[in-house]
Amino acid sequence: MTIYLDAVWTLNLFLDWLLLLSTQAIARLQVSKLRVFLGALLASLIVPVTVYFPESIAAHPAGKLVFSMAIIWCAFGYRSIARFIKLLLLFYFVTFAVGGSLFAVHYMLQTQLAFTPSSFLTVSTGYGDHISWIFVIVTFPVALFFTKNRMDKQRFEQFRYDQIHDVQVSINGITHKTSGFIDSGNHLTDPMTKRPVVICDQHFLQNWFGEEEWDLLSQANQELDLDVLPDNWPYNFSVVPYQGVNGEGALMLVLKPDSILIELDKGSVATDRVWIGIQFGSLTADRRYHCLLHPSLVHDTSTQVG
Repeated sequence: MTIYLDAVWTLNLFLDWLLLLSTQAIARLQVSKLRVFLGALLASLIVPVTVYFPESIAAHPAGKLVFSMAIIWCAFGYRSIARFIKLLLLFYFVTFAVGGSLFAVHYMLQTQLAFTPSSFLTVSTGYGDHISWIFVIVTFPVALFFTKNRMDKQRFEQFRYDQIHDVQVSINGITHKTSGFIDSGNHLTDPMTKRPVVICDQHFLQNWFGEEEWDLLSQANQELDLDVLPDNWPYNFSVVPYQGVNGEGALMLVLKPDSILIELDKGSVATDRVWIGIQFGSLTADRRYHCLLHPSLVHDTSTQVG
């Protein structure tokens, strides 16, 4: 078996550079590309060390950990122990996630590939067959892209989850509980009363309305005519103007609740100075939440209780 050190080192330099760039992108760090490249250059030195000194401390788990810490320090610097450990763990996560993806495809295709926690190696006769080199060069960026894309989606989902809170709505003396999303883009306010509008979907609001009553609401919404609603209904309806996503003006049918209570991490927010905007349909496909909360309700400390 022949290992061409210069070819293997060049390949590892490229892969280490991509790993560090991905770590930087996921962590959203403002670091110069030159510094990241120097970190990759340091990381690639594991190749000659492993080849020429297979029994050195660098091959020991403790040595690999120290070497990884040196890579992170070189690429991203040191500001605090918490930040440093976070970057170190993220670097390991990206490395093993991508490495695991490559191994899965490698096992299926049976290409000639070797992997260590510090580096990638293609081992074959000569420079390696065309499949092994093309496999690593092509599939590595693909695996890296999917890993970063999945982490970005997970971060967004976690952000969405952090903005979801339990909401208790009382209308006409009847109270129901659901989940609400704090929508920073929801600035809908009644221009007359200056009351914010909390948008609730059909699935949740049908707790207060029967099927025939909901059909009347839908008709009133389509015709923008509140006179079609029965006079003896114990509800207070109105319409609030808003601007649609296409930039055109429109009117939303709203309902006055008895009160709304939003449960937050550090207490609760309760108010009756609010409108319920009626959404004829679902707010989300997965029905994770049924209300779009106005951000002013959360930040208005005057309404906080508990």
